[in-house]
Amino acid sequence: MRGEGVEGCYALAMSWSAERRSLLGLAGLLVGLVLITYLPAYGAGFVWDDDYYVFANPTLRDWAGLASIWVDPFATPQYYPLVHTSFWLEYRLVGPSPHLYHFTNVVLHGANAVLLWRILVRLAVPGAWAVAVVFALHPVQVESVAWITERKNVLSTLFYLWAALTYLRFAALADGGTVDRRLLAGTWLLYVAALLSKSVTASLPAALLLVLWWKRGTWLRRDWVTLAPMLLAGAAAGLLTVWLEREHVLARGPEWDLSLVDRGLIAGRALWFYASKLVWPQDLAFIYPRWAIDPGAVWQYLYPLAALALIAALFALRGRIGRGPLTAVLFYAGTLFPALGFFNIYPMRYSFVANHFQYLACVGLIVLFVAPVAGRLQRRHPGARARAVMAAPLIAVVAVLGGLSWWNALTYADAETLWRDTLAKNPGAWMAHHNLGMELDAEGRHDEAKAHYRAAVSLKPSHFRARHKLGRSLAREGRLDEAIAHFEAAILLAPDERQFHSSLGEAYLRRGDFADAEKSLRRVLKAPFEHAGTQVKLARALIGQGRVDEARAALQEALRIEPGHAGATALSMEIR
Repeated sequence: MRGEGVEGCYALAMSWSAERRSLLGLAGLLVGLVLITYLPAYGAGFVWDDDYYVFANPTLRDWAGLASIWVDPFATPQYYPLVHTSFWLEYRLVGPSPHLYHFTNVVLHGANAVLLWRILVRLAVPGAWAVAVVFALHPVQVESVAWITERKNVLSTLFYLWAALTYLRFAALADGGTVDRRLLAGTWLLYVAALLSKSVTASLPAALLLVLWWKRGTWLRRDWVTLAPMLLAGAAAGLLTVWLEREHVLARGPEWDLSLVDRGLIAGRALWFYASKLVWPQDLAFIYPRWAIDPGAVWQYLYPLAALALIAALFALRGRIGRGPLTAVLFYAGTLFPALGFFNIYPMRYSFVANHFQYLACVGLIVLFVAPVAGRLQRRHPGARARAVMAAPLIAVVAVLGGLSWWNALTYADAETLWRDTLAKNPGAWMAHHNLGMELDAEGRHDEAKAHYRAAVSLKPSHFRARHKLGRSLAREGRLDEAIAHFEAAILLAPDERQFHSSLGEAYLRRGDFADAEKSLRRVLKAPFEHAGTQVKLARALIGQGRVDEARAALQEALRIEPGHAGATALSMEIR
């Protein structure tokens, strides 16, 4: 009997060990597929906004910067302190070299795929691993993974999924009569970490309530009590982000002056747009055209009405087809809600949609598409036979989606490649023209840059920065009258931009309009601004008007601001 007991324990241990090896193997395969698919990202450089987040971010330089990341909501582009702390740590290791930042994003994405797989297994979703593969390799995810700035997406999702898995373990034990407060505390801590990485994860408690309703058909008092702190924390984080978007990111003005009806039309269309890109990921662009919203166009109401009709139909059919399809669609729509246009977010300035907005939300539709197929195959071919039958289509999915993601990741090689790809797919992207112009200007390709600035101004006449850049290009060529016209137009649009007044003053100075040059340069020097170079330009304008004593005073001020300033020293010698 003792021998049989030992043999039984040995067999159980070997069985558990084999199962564990199988799980580790599948997890490793999933991560390996991600690492291979995103090979083009490892050698990529920095692109748009990566300067604000990494290589030109002063908070990454020292310990004082780390403190400001946490205590000053205005110190970083958005108040996501865990994201910027991760950048701070990487900056300690590699400085402003992009490769580690890219690799970290890819690893986080692979970890997210593994966590998603384990959550779906716990929820008994058919084809859980296949769903995770599609999530991991789908090309709509490339923007979140290959773009360093979107660390906030991949990092927040890691904590979101980890918190979800922890809470589901807690709920399962509680349903069996055992309350593990450590799991509940762990859930709360992980959820706070998710919020501190990106506040869009505020939807997690609602998603958990939705999943509990799907599995049980009802809610318990315990569900609301344990999730209430998360609901309150999520609401607070969401309100903070909405406020910062308006006051810090400056998501306000004509582009955001939309009625509630306008926003409803945007939301309805966005829901179907994202679904279409999941089903047919063709022409994925960094910036999509900004739709013209017209409440008087009847056809535009078809998008939100169709979305509401689908939800109503799934609700009505829940007794026949189950609550799963409705849960998947509600998860998709609810997780997308913060980016559907009801709140002001900066990207609405140039487009109402972006691929990275559906990084997490797409899970709902992937489950909706993949799980029924996997479930049917498992019913027809039980056991190992089902896995064999699923192998061929899954390999095809890996090849197609992995290949598309590899190809799309190449567009993030550098800023110029990204903006040229954007313009090839969306020629009306005025922002892409402006940003490509800046890249070309930095490389000394001024004629090409000027053409893109001109295109940006033509597409968006109110784009004051493009007007200023075009004026600078024209001034460089000596076309001062045209340059001055663009500087003046830029100042009318943004009268507080000192740089615009400085450029206008310099152009007047070169044209010999010394009085006008003086007026512009004095606007630059309004308190509390001090700039030695501008004082030198002002001195030249005063000399041109014969006011030499005032010019000397301006030069003395320049030397006080910057002792030894070459221009001030040379001009002082000239007028002695």
